[in-house]
Amino acid sequence: MKKTLSAGITMQDLNDLALFAAVVKHKGFTAAANALGVPKSKISKRVAHLEEQLGVRLLERSTRKLRVTDIGETFYERCETILAGVEEAESIVAAAISEPAGPVRLAMPLGFAPMLADILPLFLKRYPRVRLSILTTNRPIDLIEERIDVALRVRASYEGDQSIVVRKFGDTRQHLAASPSFIDRHGPVTLDKLSLLPTIAMQEQPSRAIWTLVNADGGFRDVAHTPILSCIDFGILERAVIEGIGLGLLPDRIAERGFRSGVLVPVLPEWRSPESSIHAAFTSRHGMLPAVRALIDFLAETLPRSMAGCDDIIPRPPTITDWSI
Repeated sequence: MKKTLSAGITMQDLNDLALFAAVVKHKGFTAAANALGVPKSKISKRVAHLEEQLGVRLLERSTRKLRVTDIGETFYERCETILAGVEEAESIVAAAISEPAGPVRLAMPLGFAPMLADILPLFLKRYPRVRLSILTTNRPIDLIEERIDVALRVRASYEGDQSIVVRKFGDTRQHLAASPSFIDRHGPVTLDKLSLLPTIAMQEQPSRAIWTLVNADGGFRDVAHTPILSCIDFGILERAVIEGIGLGLLPDRIAERGFRSGVLVPVLPEWRSPESSIHAAFTSRHGMLPAVRALIDFLAETLPRSMAGCDDIIPRPPTITDWSI
């Protein structure tokens, strides 16, 4: 069924309305044809079709004169209102696609907050007309259902909905870290001793945890331990490790900050977590608004630099396996 604008008028007739309005505005078919650059015969044919569709005479014609009927005058006023609305709608779309502006909804895991807090103010200064709304959660996100424009994710591999587009920013690892006072009390730390030490773990349930570690030679080691603090907020975990409550496995960006300031020291630096991919997920590249594209491009520009900071302190071993999307 065709969507109607009013009785008998469909969306397909907007061009006919514009041609009729031009004839009235320019007081004749010849003048309208000259103004629009459209053949006079085409305008006459389309206006006649419009009159036939409506079942009324909008214009009275003779070889030398043209007069707008009473119903034609009323109809012309309504046409002008409709066409003005269409023009306004088009201008809104044109403005939206001309420069980054308007709302953007970004979803990300809780652990991203410290890293994004350092770089997102620069994005908003660069694009002051963008309004950024951030959802921080560790639960799975349905981009379409929850109207999310971009979702940041960390995964060892990506096997998801094929309708979702992914842009990879880089890889991240987690590093074993402790406070100097913790090392003074419990050191030296060995791989076999890890499971016997007080630990801090990122998990919701206060249960037995397992750290999977890998070295530069490709060796893997699972370390089972019972954390004295379990939490999914990296801010709390970082503070507990700094205060010497336990030894933690912290992401690159958080570990790097502690290592540089001296409040944390690397523990068994030859062992780290396996690499995971940091990437943005979004529904489509087609028809993407400039504000959304600007955010994705900005993250691609800044996140890799932010993620690489820890390599200056603990050089990253050669990548054993690599994958791309």
